[in-house]
Amino acid sequence: MNETAAPLFQQIAALVEDTVVGGDLAAGDRAPSTNELAAFHDINPATARRGLSLLVERGVLVKRRGIGMFVTTHARRLILDRRRKGFAAAYLVPLIDEAVKLDLSRQKVRELVDAVAESRGLYI
Repeated sequence: MNETAAPLFQQIAALVEDTVVGGDLAAGDRAPSTNELAAFHDINPATARRGLSLLVERGVLVKRRGIGMFVTTHARRLILDRRRKGFAAAYLVPLIDEAVKLDLSRQKVRELVDAVAESRGLYI
């Protein structure tokens, strides 16, 4: 993560998104409520509400009045598309910037990426 942490409501939104991407919340499932999120994370309900509202704006959740928030049909795809678009800027640019500072060669960076990927079960 960046040196400056994302605002708490964005962190809450990311946590809910992670449950969708990971399959714990599927299309049509009821998302955790504002109060459930607030209690679990020991945060202000307004902060949890703001995180859920962000997901409604992104099309990940839909609000059903009086019932709660539910995962939309295309939520997982929307999340993955958005995250893939920002992947290079969020992760590769800082990695390369640090590699330059450390005077690491392209080859060494590739070796490190391959080693870490393999240790996580990703064979590229």
